[in-house]
Amino acid sequence: MAGIAAAALGVLAWSFMEYVIHRWLGHDARMRPNPFAAEHVRHHGEGNYFAPIWTKALAAAAGLGLVGGPAIWLAGTTEGLSFAAAFTGSYLGYELLHWRKHIHPGYGAFGRFTRRHHFYHHYTDPKFNHGVTLAFWDRVFRTLRPPGVIRVPERLAMPWLIDPETGDVRAEHAEDYELIPAEG
Repeated sequence: MAGIAAAALGVLAWSFMEYVIHRWLGHDARMRPNPFAAEHVRHHGEGNYFAPIWTKALAAAAGLGLVGGPAIWLAGTTEGLSFAAAFTGSYLGYELLHWRKHIHPGYGAFGRFTRRHHFYHHYTDPKFNHGVTLAFWDRVFRTLRPPGVIRVPERLAMPWLIDPETGDVRAEHAEDYELIPAEG
């Protein structure tokens, strides 16, 4: 039972770190320069750009190393490993979910909500909606904004958003998104 509680705490700890890293390392000029900010700025500017897999694997290994030792020292082997594995697994899950939001339209109400939450951050106001997988910490830190209709620059539009025959927003996404035409 203590291992399960430690794992749940690891998931919660990662969700907090996701928010902290994204909000402050990615968007607070006082925290720059840092390696995350450089990749993050490129991701915002290119839309579907993601850092190479090897950097994510390196980050996962570093995270496991940074939290594993202290967690084992503080809570014991089973609980410490449970915490560290859940923390690192949540980071890897975050990376997968973030990538999927950009390449796939998602499923159901939760998928729709998290994509709109994230793309509000990308295309409307990067000072808000920093939680990529969850909006929980945005509620806590009062950075949550309802997305409304998200205006996506044509050059940054996600492939799943565009009808290849018309070049317009697909009908099933038209109430949530609109394209900002490229200036020509």
